Amino acid sequence: MQRVLPRVTPAAIGSAPASTSAKYMSGDTRCAARAARAAVCDADGFLDGVREINPRVASVKPSKTMALADLASSLKAEGVDVISLAAGEPDFDTPRPIVEAGIEALERGITRYTPNAGVPLLKQKICEKLERENGITYAPDEIVLSNGAKQSVWQGVLACCSPGDEVLIPAPFWVSYPEMARLAGAEPVVVETDASQGFLMTADQLRGALTERSRLLILCSPSNPSGAVYSEEQLREIADVVREHPRLAVLSDEIYEYIVYGGTKHVSFASLPGMFERTLTVNGFSKAYAMTGWRLGYVAAPKVFAKACAVIQSQSTSGASSIAQHAAIAALDMGPYGGEIVRDMVAEFQRRRDYVVSRLAKMKGVEIVEPQGAFYALPDVSSVYGRSIDGFVMRDSDDVVKMLIEKANVAPVPGEAFGCPSCIRISYACSMDELKEACDRMETRFFDVVI
Repeated sequence: MQRVLPRVTPAAIGSAPASTSAKYMSGDTRCAARAARAAVCDADGFLDGVREINPRVASVKPSKTMALADLASSLKAEGVDVISLAAGEPDFDTPRPIVEAGIEALERGITRYTPNAGVPLLKQKICEKLERENGITYAPDEIVLSNGAKQSVWQGVLACCSPGDEVLIPAPFWVSYPEMARLAGAEPVVVETDASQGFLMTADQLRGALTERSRLLILCSPSNPSGAVYSEEQLREIADVVREHPRLAVLSDEIYEYIVYGGTKHVSFASLPGMFERTLTVNGFSKAYAMTGWRLGYVAAPKVFAKACAVIQSQSTSGASSIAQHAAIAALDMGPYGGEIVRDMVAEFQRRRDYVVSRLAKMKGVEIVEPQGAFYALPDVSSVYGRSIDGFVMRDSDDVVKMLIEKANVAPVPGEAFGCPSCIRISYACSMDELKEACDRMETRFFDVVI
């Protein structure tokens, strides 16, 4: 049965429009008048209704990655020497050809509304990229460009799911997947994995989690937060299970596809036999091209799904930025798999991964699985649970992160947010100097002290 969520009433609400005479009142008088009106309304129980929040919205948890990144920024602004390992954002500047294309768009007046689903030339180039690199053939009307891949994922979930449907999400997962399912009125069903299986869901686990209500499976490979990458063989086994369930669609989040290491190969789920018709492929420009602030992503999907995503977008944000789309054309013109510039960035990410993994592996009480892609490490820190530092007993990863911020001035993200309570997530998308200092602090100020 669908869960009935409690009504939530916020602590404060904006006042009703003031009367014409209010503009002549002093500030104190207006505040007193508003307070008096509110008291009368409260006495009648009127504000109880006004203060109601949509139960679906009330059920949504704030993003811990955004919260920790914002906290680190605010601490830095206050003069605290904190190193943020929270945000999934490359520290590289956007490549120059992309920047120049953005400037050109401004100078040429390419600053007006775009078609809702995207600029035709960019959609065509995305189709060519997907066929050349991913082995998937789409028509331009099966591409919908949005304000970041997050919007593309959300619209895909909303397009597929109805109240009471189940969305299968392998854990560890990106923090937003379960919350998007809840917003759509669906029920997130978490499929647990662990380090012993490389944080990769097996076909048997998927089969065991499926029910008549299963509507959507969300895959993320390379994975945020674990950096795990499904092999082609593993994906084929999963596809065999998907094929057994006529109503099951798949949303394949491939935003990290270029960021893979050591000969690891990324495989698009839609390229597997029989999976094109079921799959919504999400990708974008933020991670590989260091374009996080440009806000541009896309979904490629069979026309019925693409049209639904476009309709949702038409009644919410409308088309993505004209400047970002013009710049993205230049990004795709940099060459296959992003060309030399992207290859150099990936090589630097691998250098940082190697360093961070080697340091974590030597820290007392820490266990780490080497990530094969993306730019995250997911060390297990559960050995410190139950231990104390300065009288504070650490019960979970939230407590560990609290102490790392307080004692080491390092801000990772608790694993609870990703469905992996034994771990913390570390982003190594920052400079090598910052990573070295962060590892030194974590080791000497925290793990050496606690263990």
